[in-house]
Amino acid sequence: MPLTCAVIDDYQHAATRFADWHQLGNQVELTVFTDHLADEDAVAARLAGFDVVVIMRERTPFPASLLARLPRLKLLVTTGLRNASIDLSAARERGVTVCGTSSNSTPPAELTWALILGLARHIVPEATALRDGGPWQHTIGTDLHGATLGLLGLGKIGSQVARVGAAFGMDVLAWSQNLTPERAEAAGARLAPSKESLLAEADVVSLHLVLSDRTRGMLGARELALMKPSAHLINTSRAGLVDQDALLLALAEQRIAGAGLDVFDEEPLPSDSPFRNMPNVLATPHLGYVTERNYATFFPQVVEDISAFLAGAPIRTL
Repeated sequence: MPLTCAVIDDYQHAATRFADWHQLGNQVELTVFTDHLADEDAVAARLAGFDVVVIMRERTPFPASLLARLPRLKLLVTTGLRNASIDLSAARERGVTVCGTSSNSTPPAELTWALILGLARHIVPEATALRDGGPWQHTIGTDLHGATLGLLGLGKIGSQVARVGAAFGMDVLAWSQNLTPERAEAAGARLAPSKESLLAEADVVSLHLVLSDRTRGMLGARELALMKPSAHLINTSRAGLVDQDALLLALAEQRIAGAGLDVFDEEPLPSDSPFRNMPNVLATPHLGYVTERNYATFFPQVVEDISAFLAGAPIRTL
């Protein structure tokens, strides 16, 4: 009998468009779901009959409670090589193999700049006014040349953002707990003495850190209060890095000029979320990794992962 395989949360109908599943022959029976189920009971009921499940990033969490309700599950494949929403220990205990794929760090850096530029030049309100016959030139843009870009995190993505900032003529500051002056200089940045000094000095603050127990909630009410009233906060990393209630209050009271957000505590973002309607928020639906190049890597490697598992030699195990 073939293994039953479910691809879930395929919002863009991309799984079969970017990969050749026929190479698995009759060893796998494929079902693709393009909608999203937020309720764990509904997810468990849908996936109970599948041996293999393919997930896109962290769209649907796989905690121990869900894994326990999937008795047939043998292989879980996630796009990317890191997925904090999977309980890997629980998967191992249940004998579930977890595999990943390669991922390109350039798209999130590019989206970071789309958000920075969109906020600085009021692209959405100006484009909307032009389209709708509204006022002609009703905002005044913010100059990036000569402004200070503050980066919390200077890894692969943060370093790319830093180089673009330097190309725009910005003064680039960076800070993370283990960052050295030499590593900062190599990326075209200056090491800030502290997180607090970076927040106080920067005109744009952009987050590029992995979410962990150490970084969760690292920007709360106290930290946001250090930012300039004219400053923008950009988050294309993880929502949990920022206290969301404190951020909403700072935006509502205009204690910071605005925020560019690609990540949220609950995704898809609920229809009644205040972030959807705040005039000083430029929000996108977690598009940081959603590009043709990434998808052209993700799905062929998913097929490779399944093929290797069938051959008894799993690859890219997490």
